[in-house]
Amino acid sequence: MFYEMKIAGLTRQLPLCKVTDDLYIGAFIMFSDVEITKACAAELLKKAPEFDILITAESKGIPLAYEMARQAGRNDYIVARKGPKLYMTDIIKTTVDSITTDHIQTLCIGKHEADMMRGKRVLIVDDVISTGESLKSIETLVNQVGANIVGKMAVLAEGGAADRDDIIYLEKLPVFNPDGSVK
Repeated sequence: MFYEMKIAGLTRQLPLCKVTDDLYIGAFIMFSDVEITKACAAELLKKAPEFDILITAESKGIPLAYEMARQAGRNDYIVARKGPKLYMTDIIKTTVDSITTDHIQTLCIGKHEADMMRGKRVLIVDDVISTGESLKSIETLVNQVGANIVGKMAVLAEGGAADRDDIIYLEKLPVFNPDGSVK
C-alpha cells in the first residue's frame, strides 16, 4: 500500500508501514532522493526565520540539514548523534522515544557542537514531525548550551503535529488505518 502526495512540487508514493495493529504511517524517506531533498530544502528556506546554524537528529534529517545549509550559504550544520562518538568531548545527552523506532534512543552533542551553537540563532530541522518527541529532545540539547531556538521546521507534519502552531512545515501527512484509508 502507498499514499501518493505532492511535496515541494514533486509527486512521491509513500509506502504505508505498520506502527500498531490499528495505526499505519506513510514512510517519507529522503535518503537516495536528491531531487526531493533539494526541492524541500529550497521551499523550507523560503519560510525559514533568520538563523545562524541548523541542527537535526541523526539520521533521516541529515540530507535535509546539509542541503539547507548549502543552499543558505552556510558552512556548518549540526547533527545530534544517536550515541557518543570517540571524537566527542564534554558530551551532553538526552533521550528520545520516537514513533519510528522500537526503543528509547539517546541523542547527544559534544563540546564542539555546543560551542558552535552557544549564543547563536538555531533552526531545528527534520524530515517529519509526528509525536514531537525527537523535536523536544533536540530542543533540550539546544537549550542546555544557551542557544536561541528561532524556528522548528519539517518537510511533513504527521497526524496531530499538523495542528501545532510552533512548527513550520511544507505539507500535512495523515495517519492511516490498516486498510490504507486515512484515519
